[in-house]
Amino acid sequence: MLTYQAEALRDLFTAVVRQNVSPEVWKWLSEKVTPAGDTRQFNIAFVSAPRKTGKAVVQVTKEQDAAIREAGAGLNITTWTTDRLCRIWLLFSLDHTDREKYFQTIEQLFLTAEVNELVALYSALAVLPYPEMWVKRCAEGIRSSIGAALGSVACNNPYPAAYLDEQAWNQLVLKAIFTDTPLNEIIGLNERSNADLAITLSDYAHERWAAHRFLNPLVWRCVGKFINAAIFPDIERLNASPEDYNREAAALACYDSGYLPAQELLNKNPNMKSSIASGQLSWETLAEKMKNYVLQS
Repeated sequence: MLTYQAEALRDLFTAVVRQNVSPEVWKWLSEKVTPAGDTRQFNIAFVSAPRKTGKAVVQVTKEQDAAIREAGAGLNITTWTTDRLCRIWLLFSLDHTDREKYFQTIEQLFLTAEVNELVALYSALAVLPYPEMWVKRCAEGIRSSIGAALGSVACNNPYPAAYLDEQAWNQLVLKAIFTDTPLNEIIGLNERSNADLAITLSDYAHERWAAHRFLNPLVWRCVGKFINAAIFPDIERLNASPEDYNREAAALACYDSGYLPAQELLNKNPNMKSSIASGQLSWETLAEKMKNYVLQS
């Protein structure tokens, strides 16, 4: 389960909000902190926030970023806009002593939300009280056809890895792959990888290859630990590829694997094995390479 430090996060969010808005906007936000039982002012502020706060990307110091990640179980706000940050700060202020009323208030926000409001709500899943109540909402976000909504669920958000069951988690990863959502921004990707997902991704690779379609080499990040006799031919195919990114993916998958033939295959390329051991080659560096590859394509 997700463990975050609510009071520390609120204090950190408050500091980041104050350095990203004018004193006048801070005064307006502070006045919208609602007394227990009164949500009218909160709803008005939540909807109208962008007109007051603007939509610039938030400025966060390295120290604040590190502290928020620590207090928020990996939560990353460095790509958030000011209106998203302020909306989530307002959510911190919402009275939640009455569990059912709190649930209905948040549900109503989801039901009436436009795109940017949905982004804020999905981003807030990791810090909302009663986290077990939002599993269905998280799963709905995965099914969303709105790219920004899916991104706010899948990317830099610790909630899915902590609360989704295996089937829903696998759906998230597959949806991310199908929509070119950055896999390296999915928190818990390594820890939540599983054998069923590995088999599905192997089947997906076969379909892409048969259709002569590009296959993102990062999909093999979820496969390495589950290489077996059935999957190993895929890795051999990658290793024989003319594209260096495929060979690097094969090496990284083999490095993650305990399957003896995979280890033997990696040992045939000692330079690449050494690069992995030293950190020069990793799934993160491969993700950066593929980002540049897509930009150049």
